[in-house]
Amino acid sequence: MTTYLLAGGGTAGHVNPLLAVADGLRARRADDEILVLGTREGLESRLVPERGYELLIVDKVPFPRRPNAAALRFPARWRKAIADVRRCIRERGVDVVLGVGGYAAAPAYIAARREGVPYVVHEANARPGLANVLGARGAAFVGVAFAGTPLRRGEVVGMPLRPEIVNLDRAATRAGAAAHFGLDADKPVLLAFGGSLGARRINEALAGSWQEILDAGWQLLHITGERSELADPGVAGYALRRYVDRMDLAFALADLIVSRSGASTVSEISALGIPAVYVPYAVGNGEQRLNASSVVDAGAAVLIDDAAFTPEKVREAILPLLRDRVRIERMAGAAADAGTRRGTENVIAHLDAALAGRRAT
Repeated sequence: MTTYLLAGGGTAGHVNPLLAVADGLRARRADDEILVLGTREGLESRLVPERGYELLIVDKVPFPRRPNAAALRFPARWRKAIADVRRCIRERGVDVVLGVGGYAAAPAYIAARREGVPYVVHEANARPGLANVLGARGAAFVGVAFAGTPLRRGEVVGMPLRPEIVNLDRAATRAGAAAHFGLDADKPVLLAFGGSLGARRINEALAGSWQEILDAGWQLLHITGERSELADPGVAGYALRRYVDRMDLAFALADLIVSRSGASTVSEISALGIPAVYVPYAVGNGEQRLNASSVVDAGAAVLIDDAAFTPEKVREAILPLLRDRVRIERMAGAAADAGTRRGTENVIAHLDAALAGRRAT
């Protein structure tokens, strides 16, 4: 039996790949022990127990950004976090550690190294977080989701994805998906979404251009987000939904996608071979633009700045694309080449290699 410790979290972008790997390990050998290390504050505190995994808690210890009282307390809190993880590793007989970034990953890397346990790093974003930058220095293997990610010894392995995406047969599912959304399976579909809360810029641009999209011979599946008050015109060919809990059906129906470019979103769309127009969320350190850059460079997607995404931009850039089926087919082929559905298997292969190296010494 092997005991795995999967460390990290905070956001869905970290937790979902971690859980995909956990599911892959559990499906492979049910008698292996899978432990997850996270914080009380992160999304993992809810999602991990819901998925049936044991969650071990480590204190959230942010790296100090300025000299203040928190910076004075940091060294003692940091040492305690590392000591707590070392104790978990010893008491639970952990054989190998996977870190995906976030507050729990940083002490896990140091604790594993001090306990002589190999660890593997996976970075989901094109711009790596501080924990993974530090962890990559001593890792047995480093996997990244996107080409060009500036992480030491990073190897492109793709993103561990949800089983419903990995196993999706788009062609076989299309008719059922069309019926689910009240659309015609024989007509092309533009899927637009901005995450669970929606994207105001995308919603406003489509509110001013949906009729022209329909006039171009396309249908529109528009997921506005739960907080949106955008009115549903109630016309044939335009399916407006506040929230969709079966994104696999939405992806099965999509011939082109307009969306934000979070790491998981880009990875799922590319893995399914769907061409896209990405409108990066213009907040943070620009990671969404970087997430999309490799697939844009590959010819699988188009990038439009958030500030520029207006009804006029839809007419200028998207409507000509809708009329160019040859270009869309070429983009779809490029997306399939750029994406992979084997991210989970690739990360597990790194864990296996790290274990093999430990057992050989």
